[in-house]
Amino acid sequence: MFKMSGKRKGINAERELIHMFWSNGWSAHRIAGSGSSKYPSPDIIAANTSRRLAIESKVTKEQRKYFSEKDVEQLMNFSQIFGAESWIAVKFGRNDWFFIKAEELIKTTKGYYISLELAKNKGLSFNDLLKA
Repeated sequence: MFKMSGKRKGINAERELIHMFWSNGWSAHRIAGSGSSKYPSPDIIAANTSRRLAIESKVTKEQRKYFSEKDVEQLMNFSQIFGAESWIAVKFGRNDWFFIKAEELIKTTKGYYISLELAKNKGLSFNDLLKA
């Protein structure tokens, strides 16, 4: 049986989001190699005529997803320069996507995290994100 690599799962997840944005009248693009450039860059940028979003996307089977302080700071730095909203998109297992503002992640001593519980309580669905 073929086991998909974590990198491949992440790329497929990003592509899923790209299709979702385009299907709803938004322009969206995946930033290939985000996280490996010397310049801060999100996984996805999406926009319509009135909003710009910078999105860091993750998929996990766990109940929590952790982010390094550097990754979150780079997302927020890019967003500030680009004039975009900073969003984290997380898909926990077979759940739908949850979107939460980067500023609402829970701070730890080493970085940040989002739990499935927090995502369900504070996160937005894709349709709600488009209306926010």
